[in-house]
Amino acid sequence: MADPKGFLAHRARETPPNRPVPVRLLDWAEVHGHRAGHPDDVARVQRQASRCMDCGVPFCHHACPLGALAPEWNDLAWRGQWSEAAERLHVTHSFPEITGRVCPALCEASCVLGLHDEAVTIREVELAVAEEAFDRELVVPHVPQRLTGQAVAVVGSGPAGLAAAQQLTRAGHTVVVHERADAPGGLLRYGIPEYKLEKRVLDRRLAQMRAEGTRFRCGVEVGTDLTGEELRARFDAVLVCVGSTVPRDLPVPGRGLAGVLPAMDYLVPANRAALAGGTPVPGQPLASGLDVVVIGGGDTGADCLGTALRQGARSVTQLEIMPEPPAARRAADPWPVWPLLLRVSSAHEEGGERAYAVTTEEVLGDADGRVRALRVRDVRLVDGRPEPVPGTDRELPAQLVLLALGFTGPEPSPLLEQLGLVIGGRRTVERHEDFGTEVPGVYVAGDAGRGQSLVVWAVAEGRAAASAVDSYLSGSTALPAPVTASTVAMRP
Repeated sequence: MADPKGFLAHRARETPPNRPVPVRLLDWAEVHGHRAGHPDDVARVQRQASRCMDCGVPFCHHACPLGALAPEWNDLAWRGQWSEAAERLHVTHSFPEITGRVCPALCEASCVLGLHDEAVTIREVELAVAEEAFDRELVVPHVPQRLTGQAVAVVGSGPAGLAAAQQLTRAGHTVVVHERADAPGGLLRYGIPEYKLEKRVLDRRLAQMRAEGTRFRCGVEVGTDLTGEELRARFDAVLVCVGSTVPRDLPVPGRGLAGVLPAMDYLVPANRAALAGGTPVPGQPLASGLDVVVIGGGDTGADCLGTALRQGARSVTQLEIMPEPPAARRAADPWPVWPLLLRVSSAHEEGGERAYAVTTEEVLGDADGRVRALRVRDVRLVDGRPEPVPGTDRELPAQLVLLALGFTGPEPSPLLEQLGLVIGGRRTVERHEDFGTEVPGVYVAGDAGRGQSLVVWAVAEGRAAASAVDSYLSGSTALPAPVTASTVAMRP
């Protein structure tokens, strides 16, 4: 185990300092200061890794969808054995350098040390191990020793599709990833802002995958440019990882006014512009000089807030219909469950306002048909449901309104019909416990089958689905399967 007295000697939880707010608002570079190999950072990471108690029952391992071997790589990081730590980290994980940046750290909420002290900085150690591995050139291609002669088509290059493609390529199959955008990555590339995940991080891992043999076909709309029937004829198995991208709408009067749009219609062109050096994309909605209101209190809403601040918005307000969460774990959320807590992202540290227990009644427009304000009202919970509070109606100035209300399911497309796939009552593609469908050789993984979820869950699904596809093609598999579709559906 790590230092037996580490959690007693180092009681304080230390995380890397973020770049100063006035500085980082001037660019799109990553907020966090991860410096692989820097002596101060390495020493801090090793101190934090030493706090791991190597519990008899590691609840962090259970809480992570990937079953991360956190106590093992914490111990190795503390000892400075970076090569061995990276090997243990990659046993269960495909992209720790990505989840180390964007995962909410389900593992830390279940850390045993958190029962009486601050939890181990598991995510930060994970990221440090991953970055040290890249910095020390320990991340090399894993080229399969033999090819099976069988080919797999993966549709969609988000985290589920990439994780599955990586595993299936290493199992010896010829894998072709089809992506309708101009570059692979799905929402990792154009959905998550550059200041949270620089795309060089994604491209670095994609380079490893290409060196291993994974092929990428971008700019291909499967279902139109390439039909489902053609896909099945050309490949021995098909894995559908198209995500959950239909935005939840806001059914209130005035919704159709100009300047009211889904969050991704704002974030995607903004992220493209950031990748192009900040030059706005033609027709891109911009927050410069505007009062911006973001409806939705989740991560996507926070991404909109941080993006609008960088674009020079006059004001940004993020609305949430639920009451403000507590700062500490409630009795209703006993350890080791994931607690409902007030969470402050890097974007919230940068500015803007957060308003809780507020509902939007109407979108108000000007003479030109553009949004000018929202009519909002306070709400209170009655039997668990928000009820309007009389006498609290007011107008909130807004010339840009972004709907960050989540996603309801995969887009209806010719592909699903061509493959014989069905969207069920949960608005997800129906599938079996092994991620297979009623159509032999056709599998579904990620948000398309699970519903809107976390990047780490998509990676877990992709790895598990790869195991099922490999078993279908080869009769057995040596690939790990961290979850099944049924356990995925049950866990938060």
